[in-house]
Amino acid sequence: MRRSTFTDQPVTYGAVGGTQAADLLYYPPKGYKPLERSVRLGSGDERFETAATALMAWGVQKGSGIQVTDVHEGTGVQYEGVEFGPDGTPVRMRENRTEEDVFSDDGTPFVRNGMTAVLKIPFGPFRVSAPVRVVYVVDEPHRRGFAYGTLHGHPESGEEMFLVEQRDDGTVWFVLRALSRPSNAFYRAVSPVLAMVQRRYTAKYLRALHPVRSA
Repeated sequence: MRRSTFTDQPVTYGAVGGTQAADLLYYPPKGYKPLERSVRLGSGDERFETAATALMAWGVQKGSGIQVTDVHEGTGVQYEGVEFGPDGTPVRMRENRTEEDVFSDDGTPFVRNGMTAVLKIPFGPFRVSAPVRVVYVVDEPHRRGFAYGTLHGHPESGEEMFLVEQRDDGTVWFVLRALSRPSNAFYRAVSPVLAMVQRRYTAKYLRALHPVRSA
């Protein structure tokens, strides 16, 4: 019998894709804490492309001091979910889309659907392992990003979305959206510490793509 690895496991929460919802802060899944933050990165097409390229090569995580390890390519197939009619009733399943492999200038493969990785998060003299799976990718003319969900062994249960968007006025923004809760009894017992670490890394994430920081 083949030994199971984290790449075989399902995510540890039910609301897959929940961070796509703009009303997440008002209607989070029961038991989950929502979070949404944004920061302006500048303006113009060049700023958008630079920030989006960095984002899709794990730039937010790496720029926050997190090591991205054990990366495994995904299938490139995105679960599109259910398509609903005007009255809110489900009509049909959307068709799955397959992505092409894309690489940054230094050869780093861009984040793609189904990709798994283990994030090594600094915590004092230690590094906490946090396995994740990419659950969706956004690839639109003025919006680019992705979300990953937690796998077994992650301190939290939930999903984080990282998005770079260029708005109608030409300004470029980085948007972070998440839903989370402690993954087990141990992490519930130390939830104040977990919340402190989350706040710290939220601040780091918001600085990671800023042009002043990268200059």
